[in-house]
Amino acid sequence: MKKTVRFLYINIILHVLIWGLVLSLPYLISSAENEYKIGPVPGLFFSLAGCLHLFIFYFNAFFLIPGLLNRRLWWVYIPASALLIIGSFQLKYHMLLWWFPEVLKDMAAYKFVFAPSIVVFIISIVYRKVLDKLQYDRLQQKIKAEQLSTELKFLRSQISPHFLFNVLTNLVSLARKKSDQMEPALIMLSDLMRYSLYDTQIVKVPLAKEMAYLNNYIALQRLRFGDDVDIQYHTGQNIENENYTIEPMLLIPFVENAFKHGTGYLENPVIRIHVSIKNDQLVFEVENQIDQKPGASKDESSGIGLANVKSRLDLLYKDRHDLKIKTDKGMFHIVLTLMLK
Repeated sequence: MKKTVRFLYINIILHVLIWGLVLSLPYLISSAENEYKIGPVPGLFFSLAGCLHLFIFYFNAFFLIPGLLNRRLWWVYIPASALLIIGSFQLKYHMLLWWFPEVLKDMAAYKFVFAPSIVVFIISIVYRKVLDKLQYDRLQQKIKAEQLSTELKFLRSQISPHFLFNVLTNLVSLARKKSDQMEPALIMLSDLMRYSLYDTQIVKVPLAKEMAYLNNYIALQRLRFGDDVDIQYHTGQNIENENYTIEPMLLIPFVENAFKHGTGYLENPVIRIHVSIKNDQLVFEVENQIDQKPGASKDESSGIGLANVKSRLDLLYKDRHDLKIKTDKGMFHIVLTLMLK
C-alpha cells in the first residue's frame, strides 16, 4: 500500500514538473523584446495552446481510452477522438483570429500551431498503453503472490495432521511401555504443537526455532525407540545463529520420512542426520536404511511429506536450493543445500 501511494505521489510530481516546464518554455528560452516567441508562435499563444494540449492528453488518456477504447467501443472512440482533435483546431484558429491575427498570415506557422494537437494525442495513447501495461504487470504480481500464499497455506495445512499422527503414535508406544519419560514427552509435544500451530503462520522463522523443533522431534523418537534404532544426530556450531531465517516446517518431512521407512522390521536400523552451515549455506543430510522388499511402503501417505517439501522449495527457494535424493545399496540418502541469505 505504501509503495502504491509513493508511486502515485512521484507520478503526480513528475507530471506537474513536465507540464510546468512545457507551459513556461517560451519564458525560459525567449525574451520580452521578441514577445517570448518560439519560432513564429508568440509565447502567450504557446502557453494557451499548451493548456489545450494538456486537456487533450489527459482527456484521451484517462477518459476516452479507458472508457471507450479499452472496452472495444471503436465506433464511439474514433469519432470522439476526431471531434477532440478538430475541436482543438477550431479553438486554436479562433484564438489566433481574435488575439494573434498576424500569425494566420504566415502559412509556415500553421504546422507549429496545429500539428502539436496530433502529436500530443499520439503521446497520450502511448502513455496510456504503458500505464495499462504497468498496472497489468502489478495485478499479475499481486495475483501470483496471492496464489503463492494460498498454495503455501494449503501445503502447510497438510503438514500438521501428518506430523500429529506420527507423534501420537510415538506417545502410544511410550504409554504401552509405561515409560517414566511420558511426562517430558508430553511437554515436548506441547512445544512441538505450539510451534506447528502458531509459529508456522508467519512467512519465515528464525533457524534456531526450526532447529529446536527438530531437536524435540528427534528426542521424542529416541524416547520411543530407545536402543532399538541407532540415531546419529549432529549439528554444526553456528547452526542456531539468530541471523538466519528459514521457511517453517521445511526440514522435518525428511526426518519423518527417515523414521517412517528406516525403522520397523529392519535389522539394526541406523538413521543419520547432519546439519551444518558454511558461507550462509545450510547443508542438511538425512540417511536411513530402507526395506527393499516389494510392497514394503508403510501406508498410502508415504511420500506426501517429501512431495510437499519439494513443492515448497520450488515456490520459496527457486534457484536458491539444491536437493539430491538417491537410493544405493539399501540406503536412502538426501542432501539439501539451501541458501539462507
